[in-house]
Amino acid sequence: MKLPVFDLVVFSIITLGNVLFGASFYFRNKTSTQFTSGGGKIPAWVVGMSIFATFVSSISFLALPAKAYMSNWNALVFSFSIPIASILAVKFFVPLYRNMNSISAYNYLEIRFGQWARIYASICYMLTQLMRTGAILLLLALPLNLLFGWDIKTIIIVTGIAVTVYSMLGGIQGAIWTDAIQAIILILGAIACAGILTFSMPEGPSQIFEIASANNKFSLGSFGASLSESTFWVILIYSLFINLQNFGIDQNFVQRYMTTSSLKKAKSSTLFGALLYLPVSLLFFYIGTALYAYYTVQPNLLPADIASQGDKVFPFFILNGLPTGITGLLIAAIFAAGMSTISTSINSTATIVLTDYYKRYFNKKATGKTEMKVLYLSSMIFGTLGVIISLALVGVESILDAWWSLASIFSGGMLGLFLLGFISKKARNIDAVIGVIVGVLVIMWMSLTPLYFTEGNLLAFKSPFHTNLTIVIGTVVIFLIGFITMKFFSAKTAK
Repeated sequence: MKLPVFDLVVFSIITLGNVLFGASFYFRNKTSTQFTSGGGKIPAWVVGMSIFATFVSSISFLALPAKAYMSNWNALVFSFSIPIASILAVKFFVPLYRNMNSISAYNYLEIRFGQWARIYASICYMLTQLMRTGAILLLLALPLNLLFGWDIKTIIIVTGIAVTVYSMLGGIQGAIWTDAIQAIILILGAIACAGILTFSMPEGPSQIFEIASANNKFSLGSFGASLSESTFWVILIYSLFINLQNFGIDQNFVQRYMTTSSLKKAKSSTLFGALLYLPVSLLFFYIGTALYAYYTVQPNLLPADIASQGDKVFPFFILNGLPTGITGLLIAAIFAAGMSTISTSINSTATIVLTDYYKRYFNKKATGKTEMKVLYLSSMIFGTLGVIISLALVGVESILDAWWSLASIFSGGMLGLFLLGFISKKARNIDAVIGVIVGVLVIMWMSLTPLYFTEGNLLAFKSPFHTNLTIVIGTVVIFLIGFITMKFFSAKTAK
């Protein structure tokens, strides 16, 4: 199927407009401070929309409906912990970073435990962002592959270059302002798609709920006590830890705390952006369920090879089941979601390279011009590596599962280190070191289980826990070992 001219015009105008608008902030980035924090003058509502857009990407737009289409609403449980995490962020994390007045999320760890802690956490962060960027670039390529038949790898390369260039030019101001616009496009596109699906059922909207209920599509997963399956409780616990990590020690979020003019505005933007994700994610799952019902009663509309690949069902519907104009809007919305997240990752990673490495270990007295060169070069390198990761992910059966697993592995339990320093004021450097060593060993064991401990005598070493619990157990081990070590050594010293 060829895209109608009007759809192509809609898609081109929105996508090109976003790129040019983001790049236009090049003229406002005269200093590294403007590049990394916007000079602390960005409106709160814009920052809030950017925080929302940081949560939402093409992973959400395509993979969440795919999850609902293929199984049920189990993955929606991820959203349930966001209100809790955002409230804790507003009460504790936002004031912490605003009072420190540091653009780096990992400066706090150095203050508490020394340089090694800052390096450890920042490396974990950059690896996680590489995986995220790679997964998003791949999901961006799917609809264009279906639409034009272009090679997926070629699309990934071209898209990666385009997003990297506008991220380099626009800095944090370009990223945040385009985030806000892209988030609005995404929400409008999702609403339009949900509405069309709802009123396209042969027997009316109620047919969606009848079919979904009959096939248990609204299930949130098992409420059993198993820790080896994707139960309601496993996803809830995993999501709570991931979201605490997002708000507490993720550079993408912490950097946005510094872009408003006051603490009050930083708090309001954080709450607004986080809480907006809950109803929008619900909308994504509804779309997936509606797609299931739509193609169940009209199976002749869905080719067998598409039906067996859940990640491609929604793109197929966008291209074949929507009115002219709406198709272009939805494709643009997918690109908008992906570009906003990638630009955020590129900018935040470049900021970490400058603040946590270059200015600390290579050139402490760098001039403004030199700092800008480092930011540009870092952005380019990170964008290139993201493309390479994306090319390596081509062919992965479920992109969302791959992303969640990789995020757990590379997060490395750094939330545990942060919580140890934040909650236990008496924890020392040695306590943190021991906690991290033990925690990383546990994370490696859980991460290697699916690859090596699968047969024969090695089964005895197999982890009994679900992969998503890697970050949970890693965090808990680091915190508990550090806390116990602190108590033990403190008692020995006291004697």
